Amino acid sequence: MCSEMGSRYTGMLLLPLATSAIIANLLLYFPNGQVLEPAKITDLVWFFHGFLGAGLLVMVPALMLLRGGGEGCCAHRCGMLFPVLLAVQGTMGAVYCVVISALGLLRGPFCDTGSGNYTYPFRNNSLEDNYLFNQPTWATCQEPEHIVLWNVVLFSILLGIGVVEAMLCLSQVVSGLCDIYCGTCIRKGQVNITGL
Repeated sequence: MCSEMGSRYTGMLLLPLATSAIIANLLLYFPNGQVLEPAKITDLVWFFHGFLGAGLLVMVPALMLLRGGGEGCCAHRCGMLFPVLLAVQGTMGAVYCVVISALGLLRGPFCDTGSGNYTYPFRNNSLEDNYLFNQPTWATCQEPEHIVLWNVVLFSILLGIGVVEAMLCLSQVVSGLCDIYCGTCIRKGQVNITGL
């Protein structure tokens, strides 16, 4: 985008957020630091919402924003369209992460309730009786140890990261569209008489 300074700051914010999302998603595969069989991992973790959504899909526009406009970025409006499309991609990835993280929080973890069988003990609860607001029910999950806390913390982190990334990427979409439509990137000495 051609409002270079703001875009670079946004890129500097998005890059560590995307990296943090990838790390948080990877940690979901190792509940409480344990290596489990793939069949014993919460199903929503396999949607790669932190790795792909809030991670890689946001990292590409972040790197583009860090790179800055470059020489002649504002020479023609078609050249400003690509960063806008990347920001749209980042917004979609972040929103994907928000949706999957919210579902992960609402549905709860996959755990052993003491019978030796892994199940989702919190999936049939209504929002009023949700396990998130009833911490004593967390003891229902016995294996892996502290799985409920592990999932709640990591899905909450991913939810927060996704919301912040979506806002930052959406701001870049709006900024880029304003640059394209209004031509706000007039360099020193240039006069824009027509406004096009």
